Amino acid sequence: MVTVSHLVKKIINDKPFLEEALSQKLISYGNLAEQIKPKIEEELGKEVKHSAIVMALRRYSDEIEESRIRIAPFDYSSEITMKTNLCDFCVVKSPSLLAKLKQLYGLVNFERGDTLNVILGNYEVTIIINERYKDRLTKFLKGEKILSKEANLAALTIGFKGDFLHTPGIIFNVIRKLAWENINIYEVVSTLTELTLILSKKDSIKAYDALYNLIGEKKKK
Repeated sequence: MVTVSHLVKKIINDKPFLEEALSQKLISYGNLAEQIKPKIEEELGKEVKHSAIVMALRRYSDEIEESRIRIAPFDYSSEITMKTNLCDFCVVKSPSLLAKLKQLYGLVNFERGDTLNVILGNYEVTIIINERYKDRLTKFLKGEKILSKEANLAALTIGFKGDFLHTPGIIFNVIRKLAWENINIYEVVSTLTELTLILSKKDSIKAYDALYNLIGEKKKK
């Protein structure tokens, strides 16, 4: 049975920024209840008391806060590194592409600090590489269906000392921080101790500062 509580949760869950603001007690329950009241009444097909919505919002806010308290403590001591002048190719996954991917690693020089990330999806392959190899990569992909090319990108890598891979909420906290700064993320790449975010070069300094502040805030807690 659909209730006011169920609908309140659905509305909040569909709006991540609203959920974040609610969890931090930045929103007036009364004002928010007034805004979502028409939608709830439309879904239920009847009038709903303003106080009932306020109560549901208050309870859900407490639930969100409790769930975050239960997240295991984590040592946010880490370092942030940034690489710029990258590009991102998204290509249709095909037998011919998979057969020659090994050759791709011959394009770059890892000892010189070059970047190459190959992400295999179910139907697509993403290749992240230094921009100076863009023309060579285009030739390498001749005959393949390139879906998109993005240039002027940067990579921000956070090297964690703790076991972030098995700690709930770490990636969420990082991405949420950048979302609050209105920074778009093109790709997310992770290993056992590293989390790399691919984003626009124009956002790189802003993103670096946001993540530096995030790590500082978490270490103080």
